[in-house]
Amino acid sequence: QVQLVESGGGLVQPGGSLRLSCAASGSIYSDNAMGWYRQAPGKQRELVAVSTSGSSTNYANSVKGRFTIPRDNAKNTEYLQMNSLKPEDTAVYYCNLEEHLGWARRDSWGQGTQVTVFS
Repeated sequence: QVQLVESGGGLVQPGGSLRLSCAASGSIYSDNAMGWYRQAPGKQRELVAVSTSGSSTNYANSVKGRFTIPRDNAKNTEYLQMNSLKPEDTAVYYCNLEEHLGWARRDSWGQGTQVTVFS
């Protein structure tokens, strides 16, 4: 069983920065993708950014150029560096780990952390 522990949310003014962390523990399949989703009140959960074990990354159009997801494989930790934050970035952010072993797929989620951008 994999556990994901998130940290780093909080309050920030527009234009500010925050960094979220997601630390994974347990036995992790080598074929995996680790990413961040967010859910704002009244909206569906959406993908923010994801990186794969093959080092490819994908970002939502709304965050391209502002967010990055550096990954420390030695520590099984992924970060979400958020710069130039906007009020519309306000949401609960969830870390996700998607693992593949043959035909099997396993998804793990963090507990979520609140990010609030206010002026």
